[in-house]
Amino acid sequence: MDGPPPSGTPGPTGPVPEEELMRALYREHAGALYAYVLKLVAGDRYLAEDVVQETLLRAWKSASRLDPAARSLRPWLVTVARRIVIDTHRSRQARPPETSPAALEQLPARDELDRSLRLMTISDALQDLSAAHREALVETYFRGRTVNEAAEELGLPPGTVRSRVFYALRALRNALEERGVTTP
Repeated sequence: MDGPPPSGTPGPTGPVPEEELMRALYREHAGALYAYVLKLVAGDRYLAEDVVQETLLRAWKSASRLDPAARSLRPWLVTVARRIVIDTHRSRQARPPETSPAALEQLPARDELDRSLRLMTISDALQDLSAAHREALVETYFRGRTVNEAAEELGLPPGTVRSRVFYALRALRNALEERGVTTP
């Protein structure tokens, strides 16, 4: 076997610590194993790295069962890596494909989406109001004007604007209820 013997097996100066076993496995086999796996996974570097890491982890976990008289662990490591690639491929075929997080980044946040839907519903419901009621609401609620400022802007008496706002809100509530929007 190339390199130090598996953990627990006496070496030239006594037992080899598990950490040293992992370092030796990585140093001696990771490069060649990565090149082999990279071909198996059609150039997917991240998957190749994951497979090599899993292969070396399995070798470390199986250290007590490995043959210290074997000349090299590489054939065993290659077989394990190939089986991991096959298992990964099979599991991907058995479940729906994963989506890229990039698509999720383009979606607005939930608050923005809810807000947008509310605004669209309100905008649609405003179309059910008469022009006079709609412009009274727009001036007071959406532009933030007081009744007196809205009256001056619209050229109407403040009482008329107050009355239009009252009836516009009632009509808007009914229009929203027709669209399934309820108020507590």
